[in-house]
Amino acid sequence: MANHAIFNRPMDAPIPKGFEQATFGMGCYWGVERLFWEQDGVWMTQVGFAGGTVPDPSYRQVCQGGTGHAEVVHIAFDPARISYEHLLKLFWDNHDPTQGNRQHNDVGDQYRSMIMCHSDTQMAQAEASKVDYGNRLAVAGKGRITTQILPAGPFYPAREEDHQQYLHKVPDGYCNMRGTGVEASMPEGHELP
Repeated sequence: MANHAIFNRPMDAPIPKGFEQATFGMGCYWGVERLFWEQDGVWMTQVGFAGGTVPDPSYRQVCQGGTGHAEVVHIAFDPARISYEHLLKLFWDNHDPTQGNRQHNDVGDQYRSMIMCHSDTQMAQAEASKVDYGNRLAVAGKGRITTQILPAGPFYPAREEDHQQYLHKVPDGYCNMRGTGVEASMPEGHELP
């Protein structure tokens, strides 16, 4: 497996002790990966698939439907430098979690909004942030959140090497990521730098 194009470390490098993982589905994974690799404290990003039933699917299989998988970005991060709550705020602010099985003109269940939680603490924080952001959307007259929040299952990295860090390799490449215009909150003590 090639080195990460941004971090210049092996994509399958062991995650350092004390670091945590996060997995988010926010539509097409290319823009989502760039959003997270740009954050101070994120140690690794990788695009792939999660949430489905077919082991180790190809991109083509996922696009054809029937695998149950969503396009996701798997993240390793240093919680001393960036909190999970900060990652959740980025998640809510940078896509539209009310659209069901789509993100704007990308249609299909592989583009659904999803948070895969790697601990009970992440699950509680994700659920609390969903309630808070849902209330903010309601005040703004927006739709209801369709985001799935699930315990983390298997993550299957995209096999196509050009899909990893795609927007670094193709800076003007396709990116359909945009939010609702409603900002998520940060719990006290977890403000953005």
